[in-house]
Amino acid sequence: MQAPHADADTSVKASTRLEEWLRARGRVAIGFSGGVDSAYLAVEAVRTLGPINVLAIIGRSASYPADQWAAARSVAEAFGVPVLELDTQELDDPRYAANPSNRCYFCKAELWSKLVPEAHGRGFHTVIDGTNADDLIDYRPGAQAAREQSIESPLALLGFSKAEIRERSRALGIPTWAQPSSPCLSSRLPYGIAVTPERLGMVERAERALRELGIGGDLRVRHHADLARVELAPGLLAEWLTADGMRSIARAVRGAGFARVTLDLRGFRSGSLNVLHGVSAA
Repeated sequence: MQAPHADADTSVKASTRLEEWLRARGRVAIGFSGGVDSAYLAVEAVRTLGPINVLAIIGRSASYPADQWAAARSVAEAFGVPVLELDTQELDDPRYAANPSNRCYFCKAELWSKLVPEAHGRGFHTVIDGTNADDLIDYRPGAQAAREQSIESPLALLGFSKAEIRERSRALGIPTWAQPSSPCLSSRLPYGIAVTPERLGMVERAERALRELGIGGDLRVRHHADLARVELAPGLLAEWLTADGMRSIARAVRGAGFARVTLDLRGFRSGSLNVLHGVSAA
């Protein structure tokens, strides 16, 4: 990924504001997925407050990609971020498993119901997440669960865009600066299709197989029963829209358990299933 453009002075000023915000809290626990935003926030928190005053908490479940867990642990080890892992059981909640359009609310409600008491019990009374300013214009029902648990979102509050977070991450040497966004695996299932460990496993295996082919950038395998709809970054479509490329993609995805495979010619679109089901604009 090419480095995002952000004005250097603006980026430094934003970082200073974040440091001031963190110092005013003194100690923070972070919902830590290992994505671009939470990785940057965790590293800045440790740089500002020291590791004794920071706790990054990972919620693990079948919907959390193993590759992202590995990225989270790698960043934590490289930058001295203390980590605690908790198991979450959102798939045991029939409201979540039914996969309604507000599925993310039930996921985040489960996550924060486990994470917040654990953080408070360890003396961390400010709990934060990596929501950024761009997220505020998207359909995110999980945000309501965060508000109910008094989770604070300093990156959104201080106006950090995704591009600014990537630029600051690159400047600090955080490898996630170029990492594609990777929401939970359940986001690959159309609303109304039950979320099961088996379906999540198919998606995860298929996406890993495509990465092993050398496909970089944004990538999604959307689960439509026996059909996998593959979305690639638009700039990669021409490279893979060849007879050999399509055969390789089909072979990789069928190996994950899908009977049929199609390549979406519109390319990757964040939240494309939200558009499909009318919960956000195209």
